Amino acid sequence: MSTQTFDNRPIYHLAKADAWAQALAERRYEGVAADRADGFLHFSTAEQIAESARRHRAGEPDLMLLTVDPARLDPDTLKWETSRGGKLFPHIYGTVPLEAVVSLDPLPLGADGVHIFPDPLPGLTAG
Repeated sequence: MSTQTFDNRPIYHLAKADAWAQALAERRYEGVAADRADGFLHFSTAEQIAESARRHRAGEPDLMLLTVDPARLDPDTLKWETSRGGKLFPHIYGTVPLEAVVSLDPLPLGADGVHIFPDPLPGLTAG
């Protein structure tokens, strides 16, 4: 387990629209039951998020891309842990305050059933 933050680059989460609506009401994001069962919220880097969507949320409508600024999180809640393919993934053990969410974008499905991501991803510059 690592507490490395990768220079505070944004991290990304695939949120269900209804879970986000609940977050707005409660002023914090707690994910869904599957996240809570795992004990943490699954996040990805810019390089990982499209593959995470393909593997875990393929064809799922009503997803939102949450872009989170790690500098706005309680540093004790963010852990970088080895996961798929031995790569480090950001996991949040706790809730995400709404102030940490710097961008929220719908992820529509293309005709092929693949999610369409903003280009460039929020928080990153083109190129």
